[in-house]
Amino acid sequence: MPTLALERHTEHLPVVAAMKANVFRATGVFGLEEKPIPHAGFGEAVIRVNYTTICGTDIHIIKGEYPVAPGLTIGHECTGVIHEIGPGVTGYHIGQRVIVGAITPCGQCEPCLEGHLSQCGGALGGWRFGNTIDGVQAEYVLVPHAQANLAPIPDAVSDKDVLLLTDIASTGFSAAESGHIRLGDTVAVFAQGPIGLCATLGAKLMGASQIIAVDPDPFRLSISSRFGATSVMIPGSHVVPEIRELTDGRGVDVAIEALGTQETFENALRVVKPGGTLSSVGVYSGHLKVPIDAFGAGLSDVNIITTLCPGGKERMRRLMRLVETKRIDLAPLLTHTFSLDHIAEAYRLFANRDDKVLKILIKVGTN
Repeated sequence: MPTLALERHTEHLPVVAAMKANVFRATGVFGLEEKPIPHAGFGEAVIRVNYTTICGTDIHIIKGEYPVAPGLTIGHECTGVIHEIGPGVTGYHIGQRVIVGAITPCGQCEPCLEGHLSQCGGALGGWRFGNTIDGVQAEYVLVPHAQANLAPIPDAVSDKDVLLLTDIASTGFSAAESGHIRLGDTVAVFAQGPIGLCATLGAKLMGASQIIAVDPDPFRLSISSRFGATSVMIPGSHVVPEIRELTDGRGVDVAIEALGTQETFENALRVVKPGGTLSSVGVYSGHLKVPIDAFGAGLSDVNIITTLCPGGKERMRRLMRLVETKRIDLAPLLTHTFSLDHIAEAYRLFANRDDKVLKILIKVGTN
């Protein structure tokens, strides 16, 4: 009886021994290095990266506020084309444009089957790229559980149109979804960085009637208004009483915390009405305290919920439909463009929030 061989399909390109990758070495020490181009094993695929970008979590990593292993390639947001398909992955072809979410669930473990895709395999386990495996700020990236995570990009949209769906849009929208915003709800969104702006847009999509955006940056607040905010505020001691006044003393139905600091968390908690929800998507890098008075001594029926953005190809497909049908336009968030060779300069700009930066497009491939 003949032996059946499992085939590996590879893009027909000149053989290249190595690729460029942005590698973390130690706190404050990172940069481009050469690494071998990965090869796809069973259930895996290799993507030739077209575009990537920088996330606030990447800044936490290089500052040493979130620990990862030295030698790890950073980054978790990318689009690209399929370069290699491992055995066991079907329904895709070499050269196909795809998006891969920052969260790459297996789809088979207990958390996944219960619907908690971001917690695949255990706490935070769905976040692999740039956390537990090599990330996407490189010319090629190995995608685990490819069958569950490769989402073909529709012909009608460009890579740049959908790049931000991989993390920040998915995360911002999930803050609104996890907060269970209802038609007509009043919502406050604390911090209007890229994720907070997407939370503002998500609140609008969910049907909020009043959206109060809080941020110290007038430029970011101007984008908030474009994304659906009905009121904007500069943070300070006046914010809590002003939000209370705007809501006729009742407080907001949902407060979204999108920065990860004690101040924004506490202010969000203080403006939530009894029985309301604080939806947190900030990344906290220090101790967080819950003020007892704002918490109603634990008796105010307030829900505090945390969210790591959902992943998987179905999540990406649904978000791409919003772009394809022109329900959302994330282009205002892409404020700067750099090549991969200049990614260190891009990191400096992003970390320092210079020149009205929101998100930086890192051009990697030839598209």
